[in-house]
Amino acid sequence: MATMSEWKEYKLKDLGLLQRGRSRHRPRYAFHLYGGKYPFIQTGEIREASKYITKFEKTYSEEGLKQSKLWPKGTLCITIAANIAELAILNFDACFPDSVLGFIPNDKIANADFIYYILTHFQKELKHIGEGSVQDNINLGTFEDLLFPIPPLPEQRAIASVLSSLDDKIELLHRQNATLEKMAETLFRQWFIERKSLNYDSYDLLDEHDLKNQKNHNNQKNHSSDNGEEAIEEWKIGKVSDYALHLKDSIQPQKNQSTFYFHYSIPSFDNDKNPIKELGKEIQSNKYKAPRYCILFSKLNPHKDKRVWLLQNEVEKNAICSTEFQVVLPIKRQYLYFLYGWLTLNDNYNEIASGVGGTSGSHQRIDPNTIYDFQCPLVTESVIEKFNIQIKPLFKKQVINQTQIRTLTALRDMLLPKLMSGEVKVDY
Repeated sequence: MATMSEWKEYKLKDLGLLQRGRSRHRPRYAFHLYGGKYPFIQTGEIREASKYITKFEKTYSEEGLKQSKLWPKGTLCITIAANIAELAILNFDACFPDSVLGFIPNDKIANADFIYYILTHFQKELKHIGEGSVQDNINLGTFEDLLFPIPPLPEQRAIASVLSSLDDKIELLHRQNATLEKMAETLFRQWFIERKSLNYDSYDLLDEHDLKNQKNHNNQKNHSSDNGEEAIEEWKIGKVSDYALHLKDSIQPQKNQSTFYFHYSIPSFDNDKNPIKELGKEIQSNKYKAPRYCILFSKLNPHKDKRVWLLQNEVEKNAICSTEFQVVLPIKRQYLYFLYGWLTLNDNYNEIASGVGGTSGSHQRIDPNTIYDFQCPLVTESVIEKFNIQIKPLFKKQVINQTQIRTLTALRDMLLPKLMSGEVKVDY
């Protein structure tokens, strides 16, 4: 087993191939470069990835490939412009532009997974290095000169294996929550769009197979039900404001510098939908208070990024959110899931998001009144109560999963510093 004294500082270029991506053609977005079979990864897709890049929007044609380079699966991508020091590993062969560094380890001395984790550990420092220019960036020369502590290869592999197992569990929980979200939307549609009568007191929905069985059962009962009249009655049309308050409870965390706040920010939503625990002195601007049982609807670029955050009983004391979120507080707690379902339906959300405005192309916002003035059916409370009985287990399970994600993430982030200090050791 290696001791900490066997960890040595290396430059990345001494551990493998480190080069910038290529996109030589100008203009970059010439039509003939695109639409082929070669995935083209951009900085935003690296930022949005977890550990591995598994999806892409654009592809290069043969002409596009000629002015670029095809990097192999397993390449570590490091952004050096726009979104600085975002990291992810290619899960397929792909091209990327010169705003991204590609690192291919020499597998006799370096492990790609370990290098990913060590760079993640130093991510804040890397971002800080790139701050201050007109457009934040790190040039290749600067990055090539940085030193990182690296243990012998067997220990790299052992550490990467432990951290990867935690990441695998976190990813599984994220996939479960995505499935639960789809199931909740399906259930909402059955109640309030398709107007089917669901006449069951409660059930636990744990996977898509269960949901399909339940849907078949519901459809059979719809034909013979005697108490489905309420579900197909004509509802009057009102507004979201009939169900929710326009909350603007502002707070200045800087005035309480030693107080810990749970900060629901745009980056924390994009990262893993867990708030960041921060001291008041670290939070520069005013925020809104974030109460339990509310919905945070992002006003910033909603036509580009769908960010609607359901807050339930997991919300801690001193919870705050970015003022880029509109805090939608149900007049009654029982309206929470109905409101969330209504606001997140794609057609409804897209109509709200289409109301963006502003002079900056990169920062478009909607007026909060666009949310509250949006039309909404005035459903009887008895229907909402029955709906809640069925929908609540889904969102309850999401909260449990999110708590586990938070715990596993904290454990993962704590382990590497302890391994580096020698406080914790791994067998290999």
